[in-house]
Amino acid sequence: MAAALNSLPQMFFEAAARGGQSPRYMSKSASGYQTATWAESLAAVEETAAALIEFGISPQDRVAIISGTRHEWTESDIAALSAGAVTIPVYPSNLPAECGYILIDSGARFVFVENRAQADKILKIAAEGVDFDSQHHDVPVDQVVLFEGEREGCLSMAEFRAKGREALALRKAEIEARTAALQRDQLATIVYTSGTTGVPKGVMQSHGNHLAALEAVADLGAIEPGEIDFAFLPLAHSFGRMLGYYALYAATVTAYAGSIDTLLDDLGQVRPQLIPSVPRVYEKIYAAVQEKRAKAGAVAGAIFDCAVRIGSMRASYVNRGEAVPAWLQPLDALAHRLVFGKIHERFGGKVRYLMSGGAPLSPEIAEFFHAVGLVVLEGYGLTETTPILTCNAPGQVRIGTVGRPISKVELRIAEDGEILAKGPNIASGYYKKEAETAAAWDAEGWFHTGDIGQLEDGFLRITDRKKELIKTAGGKYVAPQKIENMLKARPLISQAVVVGDRLKYCVALITVEDDTALAFAHDQGLSASSAQDVIASPELNKAVEAEIQAVNRELASFESIKYFRILPRDFSIESGELTASLKVKRKFVAEKYADLIKEMF
Repeated sequence: MAAALNSLPQMFFEAAARGGQSPRYMSKSASGYQTATWAESLAAVEETAAALIEFGISPQDRVAIISGTRHEWTESDIAALSAGAVTIPVYPSNLPAECGYILIDSGARFVFVENRAQADKILKIAAEGVDFDSQHHDVPVDQVVLFEGEREGCLSMAEFRAKGREALALRKAEIEARTAALQRDQLATIVYTSGTTGVPKGVMQSHGNHLAALEAVADLGAIEPGEIDFAFLPLAHSFGRMLGYYALYAATVTAYAGSIDTLLDDLGQVRPQLIPSVPRVYEKIYAAVQEKRAKAGAVAGAIFDCAVRIGSMRASYVNRGEAVPAWLQPLDALAHRLVFGKIHERFGGKVRYLMSGGAPLSPEIAEFFHAVGLVVLEGYGLTETTPILTCNAPGQVRIGTVGRPISKVELRIAEDGEILAKGPNIASGYYKKEAETAAAWDAEGWFHTGDIGQLEDGFLRITDRKKELIKTAGGKYVAPQKIENMLKARPLISQAVVVGDRLKYCVALITVEDDTALAFAHDQGLSASSAQDVIASPELNKAVEAEIQAVNRELASFESIKYFRILPRDFSIESGELTASLKVKRKFVAEKYADLIKEMF
């Protein structure tokens, strides 16, 4: 199938023709999960494409999508691509000025939005313009379509599809012709980087970039046609979008989460075989399990620890692709019955694989999940690599690494340790940014990832971001992500940012979740009117200091944390410290808490 594909819409239409009345996706409503068929999804795509053409969308026009993860996002994306357009994903959490920048830079004048709140944001910047680069800019918007609800000056998705349905008989041949004209080397989408290190750059991804990634991911065998994958990652993020396309490629049933707050409840209802996530979710689940273990009695705690040791032995065989010894199998079955089965049920009870990407996963956390029988396939890539370069595969897992290169990808480690890559999935450059493109893609065609790593028997180990390596005043290099992952694995600590570049020593900004703080107060018998009171208490600070000292004992002296400050609240997307994919914006955090950092020096 893969060799014959020239474009993403062709992939969808061929899959829909095969799928017919079989399930395509599950979406949550007030009455629970409802299933839609491939035929229903096909109708949505064709009607939306016809309406886009009716509204004057021509090949290579830009169409933006600003929405959370839902089936309309994917269907509108495929519809726009089948009309020959270039799609522009935008995070719904982006501020108005950020949305305005992306719409202006990309040239998108047609916008799909999730709801009235997003429509209000776009109509406001269309009326008032936005300020960036010390200038005021107009934001021309021709049409806004809402996935749900209504808003004056916009069309609802129901109205838009009705117009497409009326025009479909006339426009279907044109949709087919535009789809047939698409080739692998044609621009499909411009994806703007999350801006952790500055102004977002638009990465130009072709149809072939995406198809090459999907063909390689299929080699992993992580899920079978008709099985259920769970979707909650933002589709504006390349990792979430790749998995959304992979569901179409592999003909799986996508279960869309109701919200980030209902994940565990949703998992219990849909019972998926594959769950992709970013490390932050795994960190939270691990912390919750460890907290429960800490509160267990001596007998229950001993049983838990023994089960994990047994599971770790079993995982060591499974990860090498070897058979589990006969003597170990009954012990593992007992561990599953007494301990692991309860954890599996939290994920729905049918999970075969978890996937992790978007940021480094702590080896300690990965080892735990493997021990309980939840195999984590950790991979690595960037928006510029659409978005995968390496991945651990079933039976070929080395914890602490991000796996081997995917099919047709070449890796090379430069003299300074930077990871360089070549492959058909790697994008062609940054939109309208020739200098930045020349800096990232060298004359020989190697893409410079900006990450530092090493190859071990073909497995890639990431040690840090090239631009984030800390060089202390004593000339020692420190990899902050390693230390931050170790800190985040401690039960009390939610987030950690290590600071120390060109300074005498390393310090850390620490956050503690409100629920964790309140639970700590309850366990310690402290009286507090709010989580912030607990976070500011000497008792919590002393407990966090003990956890930091436990981490320091595993570090070299020049890496150890000399001082720390606990921030009054956890990081969030809304307060600007996290990207929509839950990565910390280091520069923003350093500037926001500059006074606290200065205190520690």
